[in-house]
Amino acid sequence: MDNQQVWFITGASKGLGLELVEQLLKQGHRVAATSRDVAELRRSVGVESDDFLPLGVALTTETSVGEAIQATVSQFGRIDVVVNNAGYGQLGSLEELTDGEARANFEVNVFGMLNVIRQVMPQLRKQQSGHILNLSSIAGITGNFPGWGIYCATKFAVEGLSESLAAEVAPFGIKVTIVEPGYFRTEFLSSGSLRVPQEQIEEYELVRQSAAVHQNQIKGNQPGDPSKAVAAMIQIATEPNPPLHLLLGQDAYDVANQKISAFQAEIAQWKALTVSTGFAQPAPAIS
Repeated sequence: MDNQQVWFITGASKGLGLELVEQLLKQGHRVAATSRDVAELRRSVGVESDDFLPLGVALTTETSVGEAIQATVSQFGRIDVVVNNAGYGQLGSLEELTDGEARANFEVNVFGMLNVIRQVMPQLRKQQSGHILNLSSIAGITGNFPGWGIYCATKFAVEGLSESLAAEVAPFGIKVTIVEPGYFRTEFLSSGSLRVPQEQIEEYELVRQSAAVHQNQIKGNQPGDPSKAVAAMIQIATEPNPPLHLLLGQDAYDVANQKISAFQAEIAQWKALTVSTGFAQPAPAIS
């Protein structure tokens, strides 16, 4: 096929990553997909094909990531689209989560992504082309979710590094899109993708309520269709001028606009104090 692309996808054994692999293979693209457990990945995809390269990768180990990138280039000759999809949710108030729990979430959601970016960029620069899709979340736009502070922090980090990355790599013909989903009906809220604090502080009633709502009400009833989210991501990879930010879901669209409106109102309210902090302008010289 003339428009065949080579995709490199992390976190591909379930959720949006798995759906993405399946749709791409059906469309005739070539796919290198990574997971911590390559056997699970093979079982989940259920396809043996020369166009499918399953890879066992320790995302937090840069040498492991580098070997996967090289294996992909050796197999397919190039990489057209990189999807940094791997990650997991972390529940718990900022006080009750340990340093280790917080750092572990950053290791996968942020530093794992940076490992991929560092290792794939030499190939994309050599090609003078490529498109990097970094999975963020609506939680990377607003942090107004009690009990999700560390997870939000990782996604805010993804937003910032991705915006800078887009500016840095544009001269090489490389594009970046930050994908910001709302609630999609995947395994994200299941025990395998969501961690809870080892020690809970009972006074945080709002955090416990948020956890209960997510695990007992939202889980299994998310409004977003994963197949449609993936179709949108595939479409974006064909666009000559893709967006830097791609919201997915009506809920994500609504929450983002609420954040923008609240932010605009707040900065307008405090404008006088904001602009009062500069040096006084000297009086103009009299000639």
